[in-house]
Amino acid sequence: MNVITGLNWRLVLGLGALALIRPLVRIVEDQAGITGQPVVPIVLTIAISAVWIAAAGFTEVRSPVLTLLGAALTYGVLSIVLSGVLSPILTGELQGPLAQPIGIVGILAVNAVWGLAAGAVALAIRRLRAARSR
Repeated sequence: MNVITGLNWRLVLGLGALALIRPLVRIVEDQAGITGQPVVPIVLTIAISAVWIAAAGFTEVRSPVLTLLGAALTYGVLSIVLSGVLSPILTGELQGPLAQPIGIVGILAVNAVWGLAAGAVALAIRRLRAARSR
């Protein structure tokens, strides 16, 4: 079976959508006039990563690395779309990666690294769990 067709696409899409918490919190902070709190996105990124790693490392997901790579790329695409939809509503003009398309490459690359790193941790957890059960 092809690895891509063997992925749990519901999980990939769900984990990607879960990460939209990051930009949504930022939007709420911006609208509320709350600025200068770099700890919030860091904590959110760590929490999302922990959920992703748990979902792929403590379950029987077929390919944890590809699953989390897919989740991260899904998040990247969804965040680009979210920015394209909300920036004209909130600021009156298109902003973000759709306004500057070269940024799309960077967003997807950074998210790919995030997904690969989380996937590697999930895979390591699975291997450690398998070694313990022997």
